[in-house]
Amino acid sequence: MKTPDIRIIPGLISVFITLLIWFIAPVPDGVSANAWHLLALFVGTVVAIIGKAMPIGALAILAITLVALTGVTSDTPAGAIKDALSGFSNSLIWLIGIAIVISRGLAKTGLGNRIGYYFISLFGKKTIGIGYALAISELVIAPVTPSNTARGGGIIHPIMKSIATSFGSSPEEGTSRKIGHYLALVNYHINPITSAMFITATAPNPLIVKLISDATGANISITWGTWALAALLPGLVCIALVPLVVYAIYPPEIKSTPDAKTYAKSRLAEMGPMSYGEKVMVAVFALLLILWAGIPAMLFGADYAVNTTAVAFLGLSVLLVTGVLSWDDVLKEKSAWDTVVWFSALVMMATFLNKLGLVQWFSTVVESNIEHFGFDWAISVVILVAIYFYVHYFFASTTAHITAMFAAFYAAGLALGAPPLYLGLLLAGASSLMMSLTHYATGTSPIIFGSGYVSMEDWWIMGFIMSVVNLAVWGVVGGLWWKVLGYW
Repeated sequence: MKTPDIRIIPGLISVFITLLIWFIAPVPDGVSANAWHLLALFVGTVVAIIGKAMPIGALAILAITLVALTGVTSDTPAGAIKDALSGFSNSLIWLIGIAIVISRGLAKTGLGNRIGYYFISLFGKKTIGIGYALAISELVIAPVTPSNTARGGGIIHPIMKSIATSFGSSPEEGTSRKIGHYLALVNYHINPITSAMFITATAPNPLIVKLISDATGANISITWGTWALAALLPGLVCIALVPLVVYAIYPPEIKSTPDAKTYAKSRLAEMGPMSYGEKVMVAVFALLLILWAGIPAMLFGADYAVNTTAVAFLGLSVLLVTGVLSWDDVLKEKSAWDTVVWFSALVMMATFLNKLGLVQWFSTVVESNIEHFGFDWAISVVILVAIYFYVHYFFASTTAHITAMFAAFYAAGLALGAPPLYLGLLLAGASSLMMSLTHYATGTSPIIFGSGYVSMEDWWIMGFIMSVVNLAVWGVVGGLWWKVLGYW
């Protein structure tokens, strides 16, 4: 049964699990009653998110309400509501919300399409070249597109489909293998990699930064520049490999595509010269990247450092003042406001689970079970990351997965002796790379899978292959790169 916004059965299951943990499951030794009750609310919320019982924003409002009413974080009603709303004061949440609004300019001005067709006009002579053009286009817009779904599914995928159609490759005619099957797989498997490369490339990344900071007592606070530099080499290696690996496993029937360059150039000609709005967007993107990377502080000293979220507000302010975005555009960007609401609720619950000691308790359980094998920290981390990564087969949301598991697995890895920043960067990368696995792993996957170019069997086979490749690169190449950088 379901109403337009409510699925009754998943909702009842989440309520049942919440009540089961709250009233029936025994509170373990070393865990307070309040921590256990907050866990019940948290697990119920995650189950509801996984089952899509309601829109995630609505579930977030319910979670905030229940935390405030039950008083699991505070003995006073005033303290409880203050705690329940505390997530809205987190600057990283506003960074993502504002960045989503800024990325609206990509679609409004047409700059996203122009970037895609430009790279195809350069590299589109061969099918594999089109694959690299799609990959580079994703990479260019990733730092300022916090919705990986909007980036891979809303901007790059329509370009990919138009190219495939121009070569007579369509699922309806049974000609997917001409070129569309290959391009769809490349289109999708680049998306998790670009998501792993920047804090601002997918919504849950700032949550990871917060969880790592909390677990280390703020000793490790990953900046935008630190994340981008750490992910640069493993990310570029993975991006270089994707078109090649897909080509080796599922080669397209059409391998030479001289018409693609012509098609892309014709689309660029139709678009004409860059508009005023596009030029402003380019200038704002350049400004954001310079400030996010901390270049003024590098050149002129720490007095010129600018807060990452303040930079996002600056970018939006420029777009509003120049008229590229209107206030109506800001109000209509529902995904941004939706993200701010659900993100605030999940960050709040995760923060208090940590403060109440629940995360530490669970991490001790995980650590002791792995420790029984007697491996050193390096092998233990491989086991830990593999479990964390492949459990994503059971999740349809990276946000739910990260919220449910990241903090405990990170704490367990620290207890097993792993270098804190190395472990944090590895788990952070895995948190995006796990999107590769299934056709429901993240919001981008059903869009591209739904276009019909790739069968479920091919999707899962390619997903598993790319998961092994990406994890190996992030662990080995990334690990060596971080050693060179002095991160561990």
